[in-house]
Amino acid sequence: MSGTWYQVDNVAKLFIASNNRRDPRVFRVCCTLDADIDPDCLNEALHLTARQFPNFQVTLHRGLFWNYLESTKKQPAAQPEALPPCAPVYGPNLQNELLYRVSYFGPRINVEMFHALSDGNGGLLFLKALVCQYLKLQHPAELANLVPDTVAPAGNLAQDSYRQFYGAAARREALPRRACRIRGSRLPYDQTQFFEAHLPVDQALTAARADGVTLTSWLGARLMLAIYAETPMLERHRPVAISLPVNLRNYYPSETARNFFNSIRVGQQLTGQETPQSLAAAFDAALKQELSEERVKARMDGFERFEQLPFVKPVPLVIKNRVVSAITRFQDRYTTATLSNLGVIKTPPELSPWVRGFAAMSSTSSLFACVCSWQKELVICLSSAYRSTGIARRFFTGIAAEGIDVTLYANEVVTG
Repeated sequence: MSGTWYQVDNVAKLFIASNNRRDPRVFRVCCTLDADIDPDCLNEALHLTARQFPNFQVTLHRGLFWNYLESTKKQPAAQPEALPPCAPVYGPNLQNELLYRVSYFGPRINVEMFHALSDGNGGLLFLKALVCQYLKLQHPAELANLVPDTVAPAGNLAQDSYRQFYGAAARREALPRRACRIRGSRLPYDQTQFFEAHLPVDQALTAARADGVTLTSWLGARLMLAIYAETPMLERHRPVAISLPVNLRNYYPSETARNFFNSIRVGQQLTGQETPQSLAAAFDAALKQELSEERVKARMDGFERFEQLPFVKPVPLVIKNRVVSAITRFQDRYTTATLSNLGVIKTPPELSPWVRGFAAMSSTSSLFACVCSWQKELVICLSSAYRSTGIARRFFTGIAAEGIDVTLYANEVVTG
């Protein structure tokens, strides 16, 4: 891949223009194994995995009109975890560096990526390949016949699927109502607090089915109620709006490991009289409407159409970044929090004796929940930029109050 370069996709442009110290636009996917990580073995596995993903072996550069990614001979190296989760991967002090890092702590392997490089599904693809390579090196006899999940050809992995599947089917939609915003002082020193909850997946699914809704709607409704309970009275006239990333690979035949998602919003005007069950039903109905194939594809085309306008291309990058940053801040007014469900993570059954689970989390300047499951365990990681833990407390205690076993972990932060 030496000498290869390509323009960043349109979602990446948003992340590049809007990343900052408070929210460096980094996500983490991690896998916990049955024993502490062997650093030498992990680095050997990382070098093997990097060859499978040449589109990740790149550095980010500024052009006159657009940013672009260029291949590099820099080799990734796994290091002991020494930074807070989702620490910056790209920025003024991180020029000409790879846009992802791999670290380990005890039995856990962490992969952190700048969101301009890939989305959560692309990151999971890389992590699963890395775990497979590592365990094959650790257990050569037991896994001699393992056939790992197939990694797509390099050209497919690097495809800009937004441009590939753009169909000019965009339609203008009315702006939603301005959403209520979470109030309160933020943590000092640009810190983020991460809450990681482990639940039995069968208990959570049983509760969602009892409400007649999907797991995403079940969690979204309870997150809405937790936010509303902590919202000041003067702000409660605005709807609580949850942004939900949608994996476009479910709608288009794409194997890309780059970004390929867009976001929908589910907003509800709450009165305080809602029950978790009634709100979950309303959330589910709104979500299904937003997830119709027609609306998802029209939204994807609308997102790409701006880039196709002929007068946009010759505008200098510095002006484009300012415009994109302003648009992002404007759009933030319509979102209260984000809920990203990565779904069921599947691995070859031969790896099960050594894998204990997966998790995902994201940096945020507000509130961001990541959800994923593996086998019998559901993991919810809630990221918060605020000093107050009221929303997290209400969210997780509300789930536990419905008879679901919740084991909760949190990182340490400095509050003074």
